[in-house]
Amino acid sequence: MPTYEYECLKCAHRFEEFQKMSDEPVKICPKCKGEVRRLISTGGGLIFKGPGFYATDYARKDNRASSACCGLANPCDNPKRCCEK
Repeated sequence: MPTYEYECLKCAHRFEEFQKMSDEPVKICPKCKGEVRRLISTGGGLIFKGPGFYATDYARKDNRASSACCGLANPCDNPKRCCEK
Protein backbone atom coordinates (compact mmCIF):
# COMPACT_ATOMS: atom_id res chain seq x y z
CA MET A 1 0.00 0.00 0.00
CA PRO A 2 1.33 3.44 -0.85
CA THR A 3 1.90 6.33 1.52
CA TYR A 4 0.25 9.58 0.46
CA GLU A 5 1.37 13.02 1.59
CA TYR A 6 -1.15 15.77 2.35
CA GLU A 7 -0.95 19.46 3.19
CA CYS A 8 -3.58 21.55 4.94
CA LEU A 9 -4.65 24.65 3.01
CA LYS A 10 -5.53 26.45 6.26
CA CYS A 11 -2.64 25.77 8.67
CA ALA A 12 -0.01 24.33 6.25
CA HIS A 13 0.28 21.17 8.39
CA ARG A 14 1.86 18.33 6.39
CA PHE A 15 1.16 14.70 7.16
CA GLU A 16 1.29 11.26 5.57
CA GLU A 17 -1.39 8.60 5.31
CA PHE A 18 -0.76 4.94 4.58
CA GLN A 19 -3.80 3.85 2.57
CA LYS A 20 -4.95 1.64 -0.27
CA MET A 21 -5.04 3.05 -3.79
CA SER A 22 -8.79 2.46 -3.83
CA ASP A 23 -9.39 4.44 -0.59
CA GLU A 24 -10.92 7.90 -0.76
CA PRO A 25 -8.37 10.71 -0.32
CA VAL A 26 -8.23 12.45 3.05
CA LYS A 27 -10.24 15.69 2.98
CA ILE A 28 -9.93 17.07 6.53
CA CYS A 29 -6.79 18.12 8.41
CA PRO A 30 -6.33 16.12 11.64
CA LYS A 31 -4.84 19.20 13.34
CA CYS A 32 -7.24 22.08 12.53
CA LYS A 33 -10.07 20.36 10.60
CA GLY A 34 -9.33 22.53 7.53
CA GLU A 35 -9.35 21.38 3.91
CA VAL A 36 -6.33 19.39 2.67
CA ARG A 37 -4.82 18.64 -0.71
CA ARG A 38 -2.85 15.59 -1.71
CA LEU A 39 0.72 16.35 -2.77
CA ILE A 40 2.65 14.73 -5.57
CA SER A 41 5.61 12.99 -4.01
CA THR A 42 8.65 11.21 -5.35
CA GLY A 43 7.39 7.81 -4.22
CA GLY A 44 9.28 5.03 -2.55
CA GLY A 45 12.90 4.27 -3.09
CA LEU A 46 14.08 1.35 -5.14
CA ILE A 47 15.69 -1.31 -2.98
CA PHE A 48 17.96 -4.02 -4.35
CA LYS A 49 18.12 -7.07 -2.11
CA GLY A 50 20.62 -9.86 -2.26
CA PRO A 51 24.33 -10.12 -2.92
CA GLY A 52 24.21 -8.09 -6.14
CA PHE A 53 21.85 -7.01 -8.86
CA TYR A 54 23.97 -6.81 -12.00
CA ALA A 55 26.52 -9.44 -11.13
CA THR A 56 24.02 -12.15 -10.24
CA ASP A 57 21.15 -11.40 -12.60
CA TYR A 58 22.31 -9.92 -15.88
CA ALA A 59 26.06 -10.29 -16.08
CA ARG A 60 27.41 -11.83 -19.27
CA LYS A 61 29.23 -15.02 -18.49
CA ASP A 62 32.41 -14.64 -20.53
CA ASN A 63 35.18 -16.79 -19.13
CA ARG A 64 37.18 -16.93 -22.37
CA ALA A 65 39.91 -14.60 -21.13
CA SER A 66 40.30 -16.37 -17.80
CA SER A 67 40.18 -20.06 -18.76
CA ALA A 68 41.78 -22.29 -21.35
CA CYS A 69 39.82 -24.13 -24.03
CA CYS A 70 40.05 -27.81 -24.94
CA GLY A 71 43.02 -28.36 -22.67
CA LEU A 72 45.17 -25.72 -24.39
CA ALA A 73 47.41 -23.46 -22.35
CA ASN A 74 45.92 -20.24 -23.78
CA PRO A 75 42.27 -19.34 -24.39
CA CYS A 76 40.91 -19.75 -27.93
CA ASP A 77 39.59 -16.93 -30.07
CA ASN A 78 36.65 -19.10 -31.14
CA PRO A 79 35.95 -21.79 -28.53
CA LYS A 80 32.91 -23.19 -30.42
CA ARG A 81 34.96 -24.06 -33.49
CA CYS A 82 37.84 -25.42 -31.41
CA CYS A 83 35.76 -27.55 -29.04
CA GLU A 84 33.45 -29.06 -31.70
CA LYS A 85 36.18 -31.35 -33.05
